[in-house]
Formats: sequence, C-alpha cells, structure tokens
Amino acid sequence: MTQRQIPQWSELKPLMRAKPLVLDPTERRLGQALTIGDLRQVARRRTPRSVFDYTDGAAEGEVSLRRARRVFRDLELRPSILQDVSAVDTTTDFLGRPAAVPFAFAPTGFTRLMHHEGERAVVKVAGRRGIPYALSTMGTTSIEDVAAASPDARKWFQLYVWKDRSAGEELMARAKAAGYEALMLTVDVPVAGARLRDARNGFSIPPALTVKTVLDAGMHPAWWINLLTTAPLTFASLQAWDGTVAELLDKLFDPSMTVADLEWLRASWDGPLIIKGIQTVDDARLVSDAGADAVVLSNHGGRQLDRAPVPLRLVPDVVEALDGRSEVWVDTGITSGADVVAALALGADATMIGRAYLYGLMAGGERGVDRAAEILTKEVRRTMALLGVRSVEELGTQHVRLP
Repeated sequence: MTQRQIPQWSELKPLMRAKPLVLDPTERRLGQALTIGDLRQVARRRTPRSVFDYTDGAAEGEVSLRRARRVFRDLELRPSILQDVSAVDTTTDFLGRPAAVPFAFAPTGFTRLMHHEGERAVVKVAGRRGIPYALSTMGTTSIEDVAAASPDARKWFQLYVWKDRSAGEELMARAKAAGYEALMLTVDVPVAGARLRDARNGFSIPPALTVKTVLDAGMHPAWWINLLTTAPLTFASLQAWDGTVAELLDKLFDPSMTVADLEWLRASWDGPLIIKGIQTVDDARLVSDAGADAVVLSNHGGRQLDRAPVPLRLVPDVVEALDGRSEVWVDTGITSGADVVAALALGADATMIGRAYLYGLMAGGERGVDRAAEILTKEVRRTMALLGVRSVEELGTQHVRLP
C-alpha cells in the first residue's frame, strides 16, 4: 500500500520558480514565438486584415503555395548516426562569397506597410547576422536610404523591367553608386497575378480610408498610428501611386521582354546577375547560357501563376542541367530551418525567404525580423546536427527523400 505524506516547504520550494516578468510587450510576444508559424499568428493579430492578407496570400486558388508547402511537409529527412556534430558550420557561399547562413532575405514590395520600420529594419538585421538582403523595385524605402541604414550589409537590388527602359537604367545606376553588390532580375511578372484576397479586401497603395478600414483601425490602432505619424510612404523606384498593386504592376512592367533584352541589361550592369522566377529546366539553361551568375527557382511565392511547378522539385534536375555554370537557389514555401536544409540536401546552393521574415516584421519590427532570423538559424543548425552533418558541404541527396 502506498504511503502518503504531506510535503515539506523545503521540498516544494525548488519547484516554485516563477517566470521572469517581461514588461516590454514586444519582447514578451516575440519571446513566446518558437516557430515562424507562431510569428505568423502574432502578425495576424497585430496588422490590419488587408495588409496581412497581402503578405500571406497567393494567386487565385492559392494552389501553388499549398503544393509547395505540402512538398516540404511530406519530404523525409534521413539522418546518419554516430557522427561528431559538436561543431556545426552554417556558412554558405552566395555568388562566391560566404554568408553566415544558407538563406537570404528575398525582395518584398511595400514593406513599410507591414511595419513602419520597413526595409531599414530588415537590412539592419541582415547586416548584423551576415545575411544577404535584396531590396525590391517596389520597396518603400529608397535605394540610398537602405544603403545608409546598414553600410556593411550585403545588398542586392531587385529589378523589374519597365516599359520605360530609361527608368530601369537610372535605378541600376543608383544601385551601383550606392554600393549594391548584385542585380536580381525578376522574370515571372509579365502581368500581375490574380491575388484575390487583395481584390476582396480592396487593398490599395496607400490604404484608402473607407468605412471598412476605419472599423479595422479600431482593431489595430498601433498600426494605424504608426502609419499616419511617420514619414509618408516613398518608394525605391517611384514617387507615389494611388491604386491597387495589380494596376501598378500592369502599368509599369514590360510584358514584351525576352532573353535578348539581357544584353540591354548587361550594358548597364557589369556586376553579378541573378535571375529570379525560373520554373523549368529549359529556362534555367536559357538564362544560364545568357550569363546569369545565379538562378532562383521560384514561382513568386505562389503569387503569379497558380498551379505553377513546385520549385523544390526542380532542384535536382536544374542542378544537373547547369552543372555548376550558375548557382542554383530556391524559394517558395520555406517556413523552417529544416526546409532550408532539405533544399540544400537536394542540391541547391542556397535559399531565399520572404514571408518568414515579414511575419517577424509585422510581429515586432526590427526585433521581430531578428527573431525570425534567430528561429531559422537555430533550426538549420539543429537539423544539420540531427542529420549528422557538420557543414553545408556535407549535405547530400542521401539525407532527404522527396514524396
């Protein structure tokens, strides 16, 4: 028969450890976020629905995005046991130069709508953590101001080809003068994708003060106060716009561009060239033969053509086809460090993340971006250790199996 006794205070005291009181609400929110999914939930609460949906959503039925995430979810990681993983090195080369982690911050448009600190917050984190950062043509902070915010960060400029080619030439000249390392040409937006969440929310740049948005302001007062009491939105590439995102893209971007136009681009840019938006092996060969230093396998986060190929599935075939002539990077659907490691194991040289750091930005500005980078970095290191590898170079197809 079990003997019971009343516990003594000396026995209870070691068990009664209160959590430290965190007075800063942002620090408290971010400290409780253990995954990118947690940051996403905080972001949903902290920002107006139209802004959150602009970041979170994809095109039409959002099939492309769901498929990409499903492939990451269903793949199998295959560990090697009894390996010395006391020291794990996450260093990865981008364009022949080392970065601290195997992911870069992808270009994102209208970033100051997510949080008033915007691109400055992102590039500061990038500089501190050794992560390359690409500023979008549709960014909401100027090329020069982003450069000044973090002079030591590795910065790339992402370009869409405009109908007015002289505008593109001016942007490339400004990026070169400001010390940007590489140019990233995005080629999967001949016209805007049908982003139905934005249409249903009446999302516009800047947000229009309608009955719906005024009611939403009552639910997210801090976001609206920050928007209305900080400097008006300015863009990396244009002064202002009053309309929807799709209208802006269709007005500015040139749907007639072909691979022959890369000669025009090379006349204005003599640095490293990244081509983003590749979705077939043949197109990867095409742009590699045309001089791309890196190709990014991407379907624009599912935001352009719905039911597009899943970029991760393309990695092995593209790596084999290019045979080292161009670096092969991949994005779309990456929400964890394990996703990053799986892409590298399949043969990708590196990865890019977009939504993941934007969720952090919406959740807590610069500190939120830093938390997203911290979460991903820890997950990459832990996944590598559990797989039994000490460096990115040791990852191989023996460590992953696609569904």
